Parts: sequence; structure tokens; C-alpha cells
Amino acid sequence: MSTRQIKVRDLAIGADAPISVQSMCATRTQDIDATVRQVEMLNAHGADLVRIAVDNTKDVEALKEIRRQTRARLVVDLQENFPLAEAIAPYVDKIRYNPGHLHHLDKHTSIEKKVEWIATVARAHGLALRVGVNSGSIAPDFLEKYPGEHTTAIVESAAWHCELLDNIGFTNYLVSLKDSDPAEVVLSNRRFHERRPDVPIHLGVTEAGLLPDGITKTRIAFEQLIPKGIGQTLRVSLTVPFEKKYEEVKAGRRILEDIRNGKFISVPDFGKGLNIISCPSCSRVENNAFVELAEEVKRVTAYAKAHKLTIAVMGCRVNGPGETDDADLGLWCGPSTVVLKRKAEMLGAFKYAEVTNVLKQKLDELIGPL
Repeated sequence: MSTRQIKVRDLAIGADAPISVQSMCATRTQDIDATVRQVEMLNAHGADLVRIAVDNTKDVEALKEIRRQTRARLVVDLQENFPLAEAIAPYVDKIRYNPGHLHHLDKHTSIEKKVEWIATVARAHGLALRVGVNSGSIAPDFLEKYPGEHTTAIVESAAWHCELLDNIGFTNYLVSLKDSDPAEVVLSNRRFHERRPDVPIHLGVTEAGLLPDGITKTRIAFEQLIPKGIGQTLRVSLTVPFEKKYEEVKAGRRILEDIRNGKFISVPDFGKGLNIISCPSCSRVENNAFVELAEEVKRVTAYAKAHKLTIAVMGCRVNGPGETDDADLGLWCGPSTVVLKRKAEMLGAFKYAEVTNVLKQKLDELIGPL
């Protein structure tokens, strides 16, 4: 059974449509020139959709001008700020909302009513929606309902939001169920697809990290899902600098071509040792030094590669808290300092130039003498 087909402006996703490839701008949305330049660069490298973050009314004003300067298909990513949906709707082709962030604002309105309002706005403007569930920001109600059952909480959250949209007759939507662990991505997407084979899926391994490991992690998941008809659009989320953001698109196209040609990469030992996850460079990164820091973390921790530990380097508030809580050591990067954590325990805030020395000390405490 194939999925139903949705439309993002003129782009068909699902059913017999080709799998589309997406990316996201790493620029600050209010830097209009830089954002337009990156949108056009991604579009020129074959991105079918380009996502932009909008967090406030100044971003909305910038978006208006960005739309005036480009005809690329634009998706706006709304995290905590779903009330901006109506303001941005005339200037985009698709809206992504995160079920795990709907509770932050307008606490007296039910989640059901919030979803209905977002869908009403989308319908009025002919937009598609993505229900974007992320392991770092699962809705509290589902964490409480399924304690210790991470995959179940993600799947049930996505399925419930599908039911909400179906019940109001809105069907121009797809879902994503993302995690930084490729095995969890495979498991949650398989389970969701078994539950709702009619719903198109946006595939991605969130915080896949630096090259080349970020592509390897993504391939591990995609190669197990796409041949089974799971995944109608995708993004490869990489930690790369501005001028190399197109690498996400190139990697996505290459993976799809290899799968079509039956070329699969078996990496039996991948994930058995040190795992460094880092969020993709996007407009919510609060200091551009984040990318360089992630690269430095990879370099200075290479001696511990045989140890099964996770180090998370997170650049913004969206997934930073959840992902660093789950990591053995986590770095949550702010505008001028980096918060170092051991699981949920805060170890302190350090300057960018000094945090890797402290990280190495804490890593040595975990792994013991070499």
C-alpha cells in the first residue's frame, strides 16, 4: 500500500512521486541578504524545499522580503511560536509544527484547539503541514503516559496528531519521527508506518553531526527504511558551515541514487564506540563558533573512540536541553558560554575557548586511565 499524496505548492510528495530532498538555512532569518543567498544556493544544488526558522515578528517581516526575492519552495519551522502561523502563511508553502512545543504558549487553550487553528490557517492558504516529532522535545503528556518507553511516546504522539488533523478533515500533511540514534529512527518509523501506512513520512536522523559520520548515521537509517517504502521526503542534517550547507542536499541525492542502484554500505561496527552527536547548523544556533567547537570536540576526544559513550554538542534551545540530558556528556552552546552537563547534571558554564579542556577532564573521569 502506498501513501496518499500531498502537495507543497507544485511539489507532490507521497504515492508515486519521487522522493524529495530538503535542507534548512543556517543563517539568521533577519539577515535577509544572507538568507536569500543561502536559499538560492540550496535551490541551485537541488533542494526541493528549503526551511527557515521564524521565532518572532521581526523574523516575520524579514520573511516577507525573503519571499519577494525568491520563488524557492519555503517551509517555515515553528517551534514554541505557533501563534505566528497566521502571519507567515501568505509567504510560505508549508509549515512545520512541533507537537512537543505546543504547550509552552497560550496554556489555557487545549492542544486539540491549537492544532485545529493551525490546520485552519494552512487550509485557508493552501499550505501543507508537517507534524514534526523529535526525540529531544517529546510532549510532556506522552512522556508521562509512556514512562521509559521512548519509541512508543514518539509514535503515539505522531499518531494522535494525525487523528486530530483527520478528524477536522485536513489531509495535506505528513509526519516526521526523528532521533539522533539511527536504530531508533528505524524502529519508530517502522512502527508508525505499520500504524498509518497512508501517511507520507519525512525521514531524518536529527543531530547526525559532522562529516563523514553524519552521513554514515543517516545512511544506516535510510537504507533500512526507503527500500520498504518508508520515507517520501528526507533531509540529511549535518553540522557544516554556511558555505557548505549544500552538502546536505548532495548527501541526500547520493544516498537515494545508491539505494536505487542497490548499492548499500554495511557498517557493522558503527555506533559501538564513542558517539558524537551535534545538531545541524541552522538559524537558531546562538553562536557561529558552535560548528568549530563541534569539530574540536571530535578531535580532542578521538582517543576515547573505543568507549561506548555519547557526547552531545547542541547549538540552540530547541533540542539542546533534551539531547544533552540523555548524553553522557553534553555541551549546550549559548551566545557567549557553553553549559557543560553530565546527563542532566549541570557541571558549569565555560567560555568557548576553555570548555574542551574541561570536557576532556570529565571524559577521563568517565573512562578511567588509558
